[in-house]
Amino acid sequence: MSRLEARKPPLFISEPLTKDTVSQSLRLLSGILKSCYGPAGRLKQLHNGVGGYVCTTSHSSAILGRLSVSHPVLRVLMASVQNHVSRFSDCGLFTAILCCSLVENFKSLNVASCTVAKISKHLLSLCMDYLKSEACACRVPVDFGSLETLLCLVRSVLTSKPACMLNKPEVDHLTTLILKAFMFTVPCHVETNAVLGKCIIVPVKGRRVVDSTVLPGVLIETPEIQLGKPLAVKRSCSNVIKVALFCMSMSGDLFDPEEGTVTVRHGISLEMSELNQLLNVGKELVSDEVGLVVCQKVIHPSLKQYLKENHVIAVDRAGLSLMEPLSQMTGSKPIASIHLLSPGCYGSLKDVRIESFASKPFVHLIPNNTVVCSLVLCNRNETAWDELKRACETAEHVLQLTIKEPLALLGGGCTETHLASYIRHKSGSLSTSSFKDIDCSRTQYQLVADGFCRSLESVACSLNHDDGEILTDVVYGHCWFVPSGFPSDFNWSDLVSNCGCGINGNTGNLNWRLLQGERVSPIIQDCPKEPSVKVADFLTLDCFAAKCSGLQVALETANLILDISYVIEDQN
Repeated sequence: MSRLEARKPPLFISEPLTKDTVSQSLRLLSGILKSCYGPAGRLKQLHNGVGGYVCTTSHSSAILGRLSVSHPVLRVLMASVQNHVSRFSDCGLFTAILCCSLVENFKSLNVASCTVAKISKHLLSLCMDYLKSEACACRVPVDFGSLETLLCLVRSVLTSKPACMLNKPEVDHLTTLILKAFMFTVPCHVETNAVLGKCIIVPVKGRRVVDSTVLPGVLIETPEIQLGKPLAVKRSCSNVIKVALFCMSMSGDLFDPEEGTVTVRHGISLEMSELNQLLNVGKELVSDEVGLVVCQKVIHPSLKQYLKENHVIAVDRAGLSLMEPLSQMTGSKPIASIHLLSPGCYGSLKDVRIESFASKPFVHLIPNNTVVCSLVLCNRNETAWDELKRACETAEHVLQLTIKEPLALLGGGCTETHLASYIRHKSGSLSTSSFKDIDCSRTQYQLVADGFCRSLESVACSLNHDDGEILTDVVYGHCWFVPSGFPSDFNWSDLVSNCGCGINGNTGNLNWRLLQGERVSPIIQDCPKEPSVKVADFLTLDCFAAKCSGLQVALETANLILDISYVIEDQN
């Protein structure tokens, strides 16, 4: 018998944020995330301690999912941001960087955490009310009747992921494809409970990005089909191709012994009995004029041969992920048992063709009404392809969120600096009654508001990775980046042409100030509603829903972390 070790008492850690280890870990995490942020962000290579797959990325979902943190405070932060990313796909780094900065700035204040929470919630309500108001100067309405703003949204997502290794023509090509694929998934006839379709990404690695394309319908790789041979497809009397979709195995396998005991009379073969049942299903499918059979799992070779002889195409090993889009596209109901076969289960297709990508044969299922499409995504190598796939999925999700709430926010750090200027302006004009309602003094409110604004500005500063100066103007409150290598007494007007988002050009006296290390004056004029430059070429945009959620999540998580008084760890 092994020796029994006495149970250790739990470890109590009081005021964890005052401990150096937590502060150092928080600063380290913040530094890692800041270095990844934006189009010029530095890439990270992540792998486990014993080797294996190496992930090269600057994408928040990949970084947060692979970073291992041990302290409970950091785990709270990571879990909160990961939950945001799972719901919105975008603005994960923004949320994490802002949360780290808020914790760092708030805990340095000589203000009770409960007071900080009350004041910061009031500041958040000011931000959200402003962002959702018609007077907001850092948001852009999205018109689905025009492609320009939508193209800007997709392009902004792609260019923010340097690990995709895309040049400008490739970004332009993919931007158009992603938007085209999204439009395929929007139903032509809007109903009360309209549901968006699905875009299926088909991987093609080792090919040029510009070889990527989008096709209506579904592509299923079928190695057994020979290229160049004509495809004989059985059609019904109404000239459509009937489809049967099976979500079960049709391989003829016997029951699992763990499911129970089967008693068989002498001389009866279970294998032949199972095969005969499958062949009877095949005869029924042929009789019902089915032209295509798609199976999630494996189809028995004999059944495949029988269907082929009767001009029925059989595609197996389609996989679970294709079942829902195939059902949505064809109108067929997935058949879970050969005993549940009925004419009401069948769907229909317009056509079936053979396509070839990177010398691989695919069956192309073309629907009558396109709500499902296939994005054939190409990139030079596996690392770049993996990052590009994540970026395309994020862009698709951003478009889905935008169709629900047709707004976008100015990117390139301009929304953050504009909001900071707005909050400084509003906090300086609050009435005495407002402080009584919040239960704080004017000094406390100004301290927390300044920490909140500095946190927003620190996110904008994180976009600069080349030691250049970062400016903001007091006219619009936008962010401007000065290239590195110029002396501090150089005329800034000669160095900057557009603000971070691209909506404002270097015109007139904007009265710039350094963003770091100097208090910035409040806005004295609203940002113009109409851009002074051509939107499609210059504007950098962020997803409205994702950024608003990120702002809320960052502040609420920071308040939660600041309110942690004890950490209790089980040492057994």
